[in-house]
Parts: sequence; C-alpha cells; structure tokens
Amino acid sequence: MASKSFTESASKTTKSALENPSQAAKDFLHNPYTRAALPFINGGLAGMTATVVVQPIDMIKVRLQLAGEGQRTGPRPTVLSVTRSIIASGKVLDLYTGLSAGLLRQAVYTTARLGFFDTFIAAFKSNAEKQGRSVTFGERAVAGLTAGGLAAMIGNPADLALIRMQSDGLKPPEARANYRSVVDALARISKNEGIGALWAGCLPTVVRAMSLNLGQLAFFSESKSQLQKRTNLSPQNQTFAASAIAGFFASFLSLPFDFIKTRLQKQQRDPKTGELPYKGVVDCARKVIRDEGWLRFYRGFGTYYVRIAPHAMVTLIVADYLNLITK
Repeated sequence: MASKSFTESASKTTKSALENPSQAAKDFLHNPYTRAALPFINGGLAGMTATVVVQPIDMIKVRLQLAGEGQRTGPRPTVLSVTRSIIASGKVLDLYTGLSAGLLRQAVYTTARLGFFDTFIAAFKSNAEKQGRSVTFGERAVAGLTAGGLAAMIGNPADLALIRMQSDGLKPPEARANYRSVVDALARISKNEGIGALWAGCLPTVVRAMSLNLGQLAFFSESKSQLQKRTNLSPQNQTFAASAIAGFFASFLSLPFDFIKTRLQKQQRDPKTGELPYKGVVDCARKVIRDEGWLRFYRGFGTYYVRIAPHAMVTLIVADYLNLITK
C-alpha cells in the first residue's frame, strides 16, 4: 500500500515538473536541504572557475618560492626568468601542471570554506537581527578564521599533491616522479610515504588559510558593507573594489605561511640519511631566516598578489552570480 502511494506521488511530481518546469526548479531550489547545500556548491564551482584562470600564476609563484632554497646570495629569480625556464624546458601547457590537483583542491577547500563562511555569517546575521544590530567585523573575522581552518584541514591532501606536481620539474630528470594526475600523486604518496604524509605541512596550511580567509572573506564582506554605505558605486564596482582590498590583505597576511607550507610540502626524505630538511614549521622558519633572510618570506609578493586578487575577484563574482540565480 505504501509502495503504491509512493509511486503515485512520484508520478504526480514528475507530471507536474514536466507541465511547469520553472515552478519545479523553484521548488527544488527552495527545498531546505538544497538551501543548506547551495553555499557549498556555489563556492566550489566559483573556486574551480577561478583556478582555471590563475593556475599559470600559481605555478610561477610556487617555483619562485622554491628557487634558491638554503641560499642567501646568488641569482635572483624573477617572474619572467621563471616563466621562460618553465616554457623552455617543455611547453606552454606546462604552466598548467597540477591543474587536476588544483581543481580537486578547490572542489574540496573552496567548497568548504565559502560554504562554512556563508553558513556562519547567516547564523551571525540571524542573531544580530534579533538584537537589532548589524554583523560586526569581529564576527566576520571569526567566521573567516573558522571556515578557513576547517576547510584547510579537509583540503590538505589535494594541496600537497598540487605542490608535489608543480615542484617535480625542478628535480633532475632521473629523480622526477612524473605524476600522471592528482589521483596518481595521492596514491603514490600514500603508498611510498604513508597516509599521514598527505597531511604534511598541515599546520602552516591551516594558519595560512585562516589568515587568508581573514584577509579575503572578512575584509571583502566588511569593505563591501562600507562601500554600500559610503559610496554611490554600482554593485559590480563595489564587488571589484572590495575584492581588490581583500586581495591585498589576504596576500600580506598569508604569504609567510604560504611560503613555509610550500617548503614543507615539497620536502622529501634524503635517500641516504632518511632525514627531512625541516623538522616542522618553527625549524623551517628558523632556517629560512638564518640562511636566506627575513625578506625571503615575501619573495614573489607581487606574483602572489596577482594570483590572490584575481582568484578572489573571480571566485567572489562567480559566487555572487550563482547566489543571485539560485535565490
């Protein structure tokens, strides 16, 4: 009897959807479960779109951070020299090395961080409305820090695979892993180094994500709110301006942690001694300061900003558009 009732209900729903598809789509989008999932889905799609745009810049940024490791003096790499080196040793498409890992990272990391951030902000807004006030910058900061930390822990394996794939070309040909894809990289790292190796550099990754999210999401949200109150800019220009402001603060606050994360995730045990170059975050920071100088943490700041700001703009603009059409 229950089976017959379910079949009849499904038949009626299907018939109604076919007769009025726009209403069916509206009903689906306003389903409570769909509403809860949309911030995560829209965030992931926005992040993946942005990654396709900025992947070459990210590749150059990683190579800049790894160049001259352990040396205070010597040739100073530039964006142009690194780009020429990558293209000269292969082909232009080598700038997209690790794209599969980058897309997986965004599918996991950005899906989680934007989804969590929107969920936390919605909760803060609901609470603020009950108290007759607006959401504070402190609440936005807490939402950004928490969302970034949680997302980074979930996305660390994909982030590590991305760094390994992008740094592989720096090794002698006989020492290269030549990963075929992100799945191949994850499988081989797990098999050769253990599952725990997938979370190498997790602490600086989490701290980087928290500082980046504080700069990007909290400052974007606050900047957009202030621009709405104090300027006559169009909504599109408000988004562009707020993204540029957020991109600067995100870059400045997170680059040192991104630098250490890259070094820790790239390192592998010495074949002879079995030891790693760095024992952890503090040891890596100490050795960089001792051997390369404080300013090395901010090497490639321009490239990093050019990578972060457009990524933030594309991500936030696409997310805003997706949120608009799925209201």
